[in-house]
Amino acid sequence: MQLSDPIGDMLTRLRNGLLARHVTVEIPHSNMKERIAGILRDEGFVRDYDVERAGAKATLRVTLKYTPTRRPVMTHMRRLSKPGLRVYAGKDRIPRVLGGMGVVIVSTSQGMITGQQARRLGVGGELICEIW
Repeated sequence: MQLSDPIGDMLTRLRNGLLARHVTVEIPHSNMKERIAGILRDEGFVRDYDVERAGAKATLRVTLKYTPTRRPVMTHMRRLSKPGLRVYAGKDRIPRVLGGMGVVIVSTSQGMITGQQARRLGVGGELICEIW
């Protein structure tokens, strides 16, 4: 099945998994999705991820993270740049999410990084999504 917005599909799968209180979520693999999962792990929004290869197909398995009272750590995910309307921001226009409590993921010439790292490096790029 061909998806028109694979990153939006990834965020939807994560959101649905959190709402259903699943431990893991399986997502079709791509390098961009793997980098996003790495950022989510590094920022503490998901417990871990791994790539399972079965022949020519690969699956990204993301282990979700919950609080001790079983509430999701990620409460909001929003796709900013969509295939029909790309959203770019210069180094001075990268948004802060919830005063620094959330994360905006930016695709830059330096790779896929958080908004905080982009501001530190002085680069802009495409705003992929925001998460808190």
